[in-house]
This record gives sequence, C-alpha cells and structure tokens, in this order.
Amino acid sequence: MHCSLANVRLSGLAVTTGSVTRDFVADGLAAGHDRASLERVAQAVGLRERRVAAPGVTALDLCEDAARRMLEAAGADPSSVDAVVFVTQTPDHPQPNNASLLHGRLGLGRSAPAFELSMGCSGWAHGLHQAALLCAHGGAARVLLCAGDTLSRLTNPADRAADPLFGDAGSAALVERTGRGSPWRFVLGADGAGAEAIIVRQGGARRPAGPLVERTDADGNRAHDGNLVMAGADVFAFTLREVPEAVAAAMRLAGWRADDVDAFVLHQANRFVLGALARKLGVPAEKVPMGLVEKYGNQSSASIPCALADALGDRLAVAPLRLVGCGFGVGLSWGAFAGEFGPMAVAPVLPFPR
Repeated sequence: MHCSLANVRLSGLAVTTGSVTRDFVADGLAAGHDRASLERVAQAVGLRERRVAAPGVTALDLCEDAARRMLEAAGADPSSVDAVVFVTQTPDHPQPNNASLLHGRLGLGRSAPAFELSMGCSGWAHGLHQAALLCAHGGAARVLLCAGDTLSRLTNPADRAADPLFGDAGSAALVERTGRGSPWRFVLGADGAGAEAIIVRQGGARRPAGPLVERTDADGNRAHDGNLVMAGADVFAFTLREVPEAVAAAMRLAGWRADDVDAFVLHQANRFVLGALARKLGVPAEKVPMGLVEKYGNQSSASIPCALADALGDRLAVAPLRLVGCGFGVGLSWGAFAGEFGPMAVAPVLPFPR
C-alpha cells in the first residue's frame, strides 16, 4: 500500500531503555565459548552491549516513562492527547491491551480512544501511519504513539542465534495536526506466506501455555516452543528482497533522490544487515545510522525512534531533516516512510528505572 498524509508533524520524541546492561563477549565467555570467535562475531554483526529490562519491568512501564518525559519536553499536557496508538508484541496481559492501561496511567480524557497494533520491528512505521491518519483525517489534533517490546524475555539464554540480539525499550512520540509542512509518504506491505520465519509457537489461542520441552538444533542452540525463534537465512533474504524496493518506492512518492535525503533510518537489526542494505540501496554508509545495536541491541518496534533520538536528536531539535525510514521483520512485514521531520522536542535516551 502506498499513501501520502499531509498537514502532520512530529513534535516530540523520547525513548526509555531497560536498565540492565548485558555484554555479548562476557556472556559468551561465561557460557564456555572461545573469546576469539566471540570477537569475530561481535565485529561482524555489531554485538557488544545491550540493555534489557529489569525483573518486573514491562514494555508498558518503559513506554509510560518515555511518554511522561516526552510530554514534559514538548510542553504538552496529557489532557490534550486525543488518541493513543500502542505498538507491542509483549503486552502486560492478553486483555486488556497496553493502550488502555497507559491511557489510565496517564489520566487521559474519556473521549480519547486507545488501541493497539500487534507488530514487531516494522511496528513504528505502521504506528506512525495510523497516528498520522488520525490527525489528517480522523479528527485528532494530537496522537500519542508508543512502541516498545521486551523481547529479551522471549528468547532462550541457550539460543546463541537469537538471545544475544535483543534489547528492551519503549518509545513515545507526539504526532500533531498542522496546517503546514510537506506530506509524509508511506509504503506498507506484508508477506504472510513467510510468517513462521519469526515465531513464538506457544502461548496463544492455537497452542495455549503448557509443558515446554527444549530442543537442540544442529548448531547447539537450545529453545522451546515458548521462545522466540528465527530462521535467520529466510529473514535475511526477505530483508534484502523487500526493504530496498520499499525505500525506493517511498523516495519516488516524495520525488527524492538519495542526495536529497539527510538520513536513512532503518530498523536496527544488526550491523551486518544494515551494511548490506546500505550497499544494496547505493547510499553512503554515513547516511545510515548503524551504531545503536552495539549500545542497545535490537530494540524491535523501538529501534527506529531510538535511532532518531540517539543518532539524530541534536539535529532534529533545531532544524528539519529529510528522512527516509523502514522497519521490517515479524509477519513478515515492512513499513517505509519519507518526510520532513523536525524541529521537535527530543528527550534524552535514558534507562528505567534510574
């Protein structure tokens, strides 16, 4: 799906990470792995540190902290929020959704709807589209967009293919209706035939929670059906097949060439993937933020807003930037966008609890 939404802007942004720092090499050494091989993987994939949530802290807690800090930085009263869009695949409960719980925690007005998108790494782009749609055509003046996950809770510590990748974070952004500004362009899509390439098989209505039996794969990684598992080669092939075309389509909608774009803000899967995408897109590596995985890990739906805040926050606080972004992952799904963003209030990336 291709679309354009006008008269919207992003006025505030904040990201809150988990407070526990995990070190890829130290964890690998503790598990009995060779330092030299760990260093090779760390260098190639971009795995150093990651921030995970402390016990008892959920994506809802991280997003609430980000929302409060963002609203304060933007000088926006919670009572002015007309709707909440919450993106997560790690909600506190099957029912009620995190959007309603956050609505209550922030004391928002009863006329403000609150709903949830069950999406992962492509989720922020889809959430941005929904928030912009509510402002452009849905009667809302301000929409609070929150996106966050605690995927570290779903991986098996003995699965070295997945566990070292994921960090935990929550984000908050304020999308506003405005009478000025160029349109945002969106390219959204899915390939459900490949959905099982990233999956948690047990815990839903199809396979409710029950006894869990660990299995060991050919590489010695262990996982059970309550863990998140990935078919890495399939996911990589999907990424190289769909992301470059989605980004190119968003740029065509905007009438931009690569030279017109200040930064390409892609989902921070890992450094190897980001480097491959930059080469396939034919854009300079310096225009593609890549250093976040080493600091925070793969933050799922919070990775694009974290890249905006961490790598571009100082610039976005003072002047508009032409940005092209793309999230991609579980579903299999993707969401690309192109537009001018900034100036805006950008709160610092902080851990919770502090």
